Amino acid sequence: MTFTATKTLLDTVHLEGSFFDGTWKKAEQRKQIFEPANGEKLGFIGLASPSDIDHASKAAKAAQADWASAHYEKRAEVFRSAANVLESNKNEIVGWLVKESASTRPKAEVEVALSLKALHEASAMPSQALGQVLPTQPGRLNIARRRPIGLVGVISPFNFPLYLAMRALAPALAVGNSVLLKPDLRTSISGGLLLARIFEEAGLPPGILSVLPGDAASGEALCDAPEVGMIQFTGSTSAGRKVGERAGRNLKKVSLELGGKNAFIVLDDADVELAVNNAVWSTFLHQGQICMSAGRILVQAAIADEFTRKLCEHASRLTVGDPRTDQVALGPLISEAQVAHAFAVVNEAVAEGAQVAIGGGSSGLFFEPTVLRSVDPDNPAFKKEIFAPVAVVTTFVTDDDVVNLANDTNYGLSAAIISRSVGRAMALAEKLNVGILHVNDSTVNDEVINPFGGIGASGNGTSIGGPANWEEFTQWQWVTVKAEAPTYPL
Repeated sequence: MTFTATKTLLDTVHLEGSFFDGTWKKAEQRKQIFEPANGEKLGFIGLASPSDIDHASKAAKAAQADWASAHYEKRAEVFRSAANVLESNKNEIVGWLVKESASTRPKAEVEVALSLKALHEASAMPSQALGQVLPTQPGRLNIARRRPIGLVGVISPFNFPLYLAMRALAPALAVGNSVLLKPDLRTSISGGLLLARIFEEAGLPPGILSVLPGDAASGEALCDAPEVGMIQFTGSTSAGRKVGERAGRNLKKVSLELGGKNAFIVLDDADVELAVNNAVWSTFLHQGQICMSAGRILVQAAIADEFTRKLCEHASRLTVGDPRTDQVALGPLISEAQVAHAFAVVNEAVAEGAQVAIGGGSSGLFFEPTVLRSVDPDNPAFKKEIFAPVAVVTTFVTDDDVVNLANDTNYGLSAAIISRSVGRAMALAEKLNVGILHVNDSTVNDEVINPFGGIGASGNGTSIGGPANWEEFTQWQWVTVKAEAPTYPL
């Protein structure tokens, strides 16, 4: 089936303060959304109350059984149709990402491409094998099969709002679950309402997907709802701890993808120009507002001065401005609170002995590309996640030193090593405590078909993507069959 976009996905009726629970409903309360770059009003989103969460949970649970038992081809067709809707409306969706999440257009286009890939991958899941036939005693059939959890709650973040919602809800729906999506309030249009419209146009049955923006009380209601069997959360570590505690108290399955203080390691045999290029991508992409961003650049002492000088030169060429009207490398940070946090960490770092090699200032939400050097392991900039365009440079002497530095954190998401010697890099890699590792590449990497997740303060050891989706969004059921019941001796 081919779709041609003849009208916009979102029009006035969707932007006046509604949420979606299979139909569009006016909320009792609404929140106005503004463009970070210039303060322009973008529309209103409806705020779902705890009672709205309760109602939607019951309806979604009731609708789930029919969806799970639908013919696999019928479910697959919904995702193929959703992919066509997304692709046909790409320009509108990219525009919303640029306006609402302060994405540059190239970043927004990559996000749409990843979301499209997630839909294509999800469309294949309904026709994949559901389990295994296992060995057992003669005369008995022994099966382990995958069954949907039932109702999955997805809480998604602001930085890649479309994709980080899609990568969870698409596979969750594909294996037969219903989903309640609670997007970040700052990006509830591109991370919520657009997804509702995509699946509505694709023919997903009513009640199987609800998009319910809300405050902390609504998030607590989602974690408490007895109908919800699982919470998938992507966001900050501090918020993830609260979600994990609340959902765990209610014995729900929990998937947490949290923050990172990721190490970008440059060995003394590296090509310095390539290392700087990868470091810039790792640190400054999307203003550093990525969980995989390089929070610590660890450079071997022999090349540290040359590397830092070239890093500063490259950072000085990065343009900052409104991504909707200008051809810029960096847009604004998402909020005043995020700017204040970045300033606080930079100021603490300087007070503790770090040096600002370049940048360090801001104009409104536009934070300058910043390089901090002479950052020792006890410095706040070495310890704290900044989530801003701030490069933190620390030097080391030996390979053993850098392993200790890289592992000197509670986080464990992503790491990268740049070296001409793959063997040397791999020897270091074996000792790093991370869920994602890249040799001769950036810390910022994502592919829909690969398991993605961290350990420690970066997550609870779960992953999303590729084969991990079956593990995340289903549960095992053991089934045995005999021709007749046996006679037991008791």
